[in-house]
Amino acid sequence: MSKNVRHPPGRNAGQLDMDKRRRKPDPRGARTRARLGMAFVQLIHEKPMEEVTVQDVLDRASVGRSTFYLHFRDKNDLLLSQLEMFCQIQSSVLIERKEQSHRVMPVAEMFEHIEKQRAFYRILGDAGRLNDFFDLAQEAFARGIKQRLIDSGRLPGLSRRELAARANALAGSLISLLRWWLDRGAKEPPAAMDELFHKMVWTGLQ
Repeated sequence: MSKNVRHPPGRNAGQLDMDKRRRKPDPRGARTRARLGMAFVQLIHEKPMEEVTVQDVLDRASVGRSTFYLHFRDKNDLLLSQLEMFCQIQSSVLIERKEQSHRVMPVAEMFEHIEKQRAFYRILGDAGRLNDFFDLAQEAFARGIKQRLIDSGRLPGLSRRELAARANALAGSLISLLRWWLDRGAKEPPAAMDELFHKMVWTGLQ
């Protein structure tokens, strides 16, 4: 991650790079991490996040303590891994499926998913962890948007540096739009928000 981004407590750029090396593709390990993540999410819907312990997660997931610590340092690391995974999926889905469109982010799909998970959004807010989510989203979204701008071929005259700067600005705009939409009660259809964001993207880039 960029050194200019504020990293959530307990994680820095070196640690995240180490995590990526540590978490090489491993189907069995992926299933274990998914079970732990699901257990944690279930538990924080049942009681305040600060009251959830690692032992609670282990009991719910039927996973041993030593196995947990093969994948995560603590419950904070587990939370951040879940947020990071969501952000990474959203930022790369259009690239991976090679969608032929003007879209740089799957705004409609992402907003629809988040709207359905508004309870989780409130839980993050109550626990003071929303900024952690937005920090991770800012960097992941900027990476995905930059690649989509490059793949579009519509901005051939821009340097990589300028593309990165514009992608970062657009990622921030998307997060602001998401917060505005949720704070107003998610009244507008996700498809309308997708159209609005991409109108802002391409109008601003002309």
